[in-house]
Amino acid sequence: MAPISASREEFDEIPTVVGIFSAFGLVFTVSLFAWICCQRKSSKSNKTPPYKFVHVLKGVDIYPENLNSKKKFGADDKSEAKSKSVMPKNSLHLDLEKRDLNGNFPKTTPKIQSSPNLENLTPKHFVEREKDSISPESLKSNTSLSSEEKQDKLGTLFFSLEYNFEKKAFVVNIKEARGLPAMDEQSMTSDPYIKMTILPEKKHKVKTRVLRKTLDPAFDETFTFYGIPYSQIQDLILHFMILSFDRFSRDDIIGEVLIPLEGIELSEGRMLMNREIIKRNVRKSSGRGELLISLCYQSTTNTLTVVVLKARHLPKADVSGLSDPYVKVNLYHAKKRISKKKTHVKKCTPNAVFNELFVFDIPCEGLEDISIEFLVLDSDRGSRNEIIGRLTLGASAEGTSGEHWKEICEYPRRQIAKWHMLCDG
Repeated sequence: MAPISASREEFDEIPTVVGIFSAFGLVFTVSLFAWICCQRKSSKSNKTPPYKFVHVLKGVDIYPENLNSKKKFGADDKSEAKSKSVMPKNSLHLDLEKRDLNGNFPKTTPKIQSSPNLENLTPKHFVEREKDSISPESLKSNTSLSSEEKQDKLGTLFFSLEYNFEKKAFVVNIKEARGLPAMDEQSMTSDPYIKMTILPEKKHKVKTRVLRKTLDPAFDETFTFYGIPYSQIQDLILHFMILSFDRFSRDDIIGEVLIPLEGIELSEGRMLMNREIIKRNVRKSSGRGELLISLCYQSTTNTLTVVVLKARHLPKADVSGLSDPYVKVNLYHAKKRISKKKTHVKKCTPNAVFNELFVFDIPCEGLEDISIEFLVLDSDRGSRNEIIGRLTLGASAEGTSGEHWKEICEYPRRQIAKWHMLCDG
């Protein structure tokens, strides 16, 4: 019986040994497969760039490994000559490979035939028409301009307009700007971008990306506005604001372009247009308007109640002729601001009715070192709000402002209201 039991024990140990060897074999196979996959991936990564950045512009692929710091990517001179010889004269063509990292074209001598032709478009889909094209006579006259006249030139904006009847959408494509002035005196370049507003309601506000260090930015950005009936297109006005980005201060305004859509027919298809950029018309009138303020000083609780009632005759803050005013109220103690409030925005009106009350706690007895500043601003979502007018009330104020302050000091607990003229911001 002893030999039979021993053989049984050896027979039981065989499956365990086989299982151990099979487990080791499985681990070895998986690790070998993983190592082979890693080798394949590393070999592929050596052949192709680690990542691919597709520019917003159409058809431009940028591979960082193929770029040199001193050269812009593009075709050689020989390939350019071949492409030019093959291209028909009447075809619309834009060589995208000649653009730099910002999507801009290198500076070349202007050619009359290529100035309005901006992209390849098939006549089957839509008909393109161009307005205000550059004539040879204008180019000759531009070359004879003096240096002073050239400084007044702010460049040209190229864009296209289209209406999609199926989607009931108004489409604006901002293509490029050429010949912009240098806003940075040190580098003699600009960092341009464009803000576009549809007037008069100012509901639609968009802006392009900033292109660094260029005077001929190629944006090629399309903005689609849905829900605008074609019957209302004739009543709209396009306002383009061309600016240069400044990291450390307020952005510089290069100029503006105003396009009334009245008389422009978009039923036949896309329309290519270009306009000269003009200086911004600030439209500041001699008067800044008036503000009706009510004040009441509570000597027992040492509080000052301020009621912003109305504003009237506010000047035009933008090209639409209408402002979106609101009022900021700042409380100062010994020329240091200790509290601030603001009213709601009133849309599209030069005569705003606010009727908003604010209560300020006075940190000292009396109003000798207290002053209040009122700032009337025009609300603008796309940029920094512009100051329409300013008003300061205090012991050192003159005119009606000083008289109003003296009255609330002499007659506490009495609400006294007065109209005040606004000063320049």
